[in-house]
Amino acid sequence: MGKRREGREAAIQFLYQLDLNPEPLESLRTRFWELRTGQGQNPVPERTRRFAEQLVEGVTGQATAINERISKCVENYDLNRIAPVDRNILRLAIYEMLFCEDIPPVVSINEAIEIAKRFGGEESSRFVNGVLDKIRSQLTRPARTAAPPPSLPLPPHAPSDS
Repeated sequence: MGKRREGREAAIQFLYQLDLNPEPLESLRTRFWELRTGQGQNPVPERTRRFAEQLVEGVTGQATAINERISKCVENYDLNRIAPVDRNILRLAIYEMLFCEDIPPVVSINEAIEIAKRFGGEESSRFVNGVLDKIRSQLTRPARTAAPPPSLPLPPHAPSDS
């Protein structure tokens, strides 16, 4: 499994825990990683852990905007009626699609579908795909490419291309 997939799975598990036990993020963080790496489990690589924590902080920081997007896509269906696993898979993927321009939206969708197959119910992957496809169709950026990295200014006295 790739490090980013592992980070996404950890982030979804953390968000699930946070969703069911609304406590301050910091108080859950230590317990989450202790549980995740306890009894015979290999420790999570630092890079994976950092990626997961960045995703969790991003999702929680943009929760209102993300939840509004979900609610608009599932009209007549209360957000709290969505299975907690599916709800948090959606939150993570929508966060990436809206706020992580270095990740192409189709990558976020594909990752969400695969995670839903692994952790969700029988219909989870189809439900997640349907909601995320609606959101993808509303995006103004390309679905298959990441935004180019910001250009850095040339250091003084560096040769230029002109």
